[in-house]
Amino acid sequence: MSRRWWAFGAAGVTVAAGLGVRSWTGGDFAKYAGDALYTVLVCAVVVMVAPRLRPAVVAGVALGFSWAVELLQIAGIPVVLQPLLGATFNAPDLFWYVVGAVLGWFLARRGRRTRVRISD
Repeated sequence: MSRRWWAFGAAGVTVAAGLGVRSWTGGDFAKYAGDALYTVLVCAVVVMVAPRLRPAVVAGVALGFSWAVELLQIAGIPVVLQPLLGATFNAPDLFWYVVGAVLGWFLARRGRRTRVRISD
């Protein structure tokens, strides 16, 4: 199985996990779990776009993107993008993006090692 397909599957599982967390829990747990899962999803997208990147680079790019979006909220995100990117800066989110990047790094490592061999 190619790394892109593995990342596509990981993205689907991540979205399902995010929807599940929002549906079955609430409060701070759901919010911060969503922050971490957002960064995991960004990791999966990075792997889909650039499957040859090392897992540490994938996690770094995803973390940088997540932090950039959070910091842009200070200046103001355009209203049309607020449902996707958020509107309010929250400093603890920065920590949970790190948690998501570490999880994304771990998953990217696993995806890099996963190879399906077809024998005749």
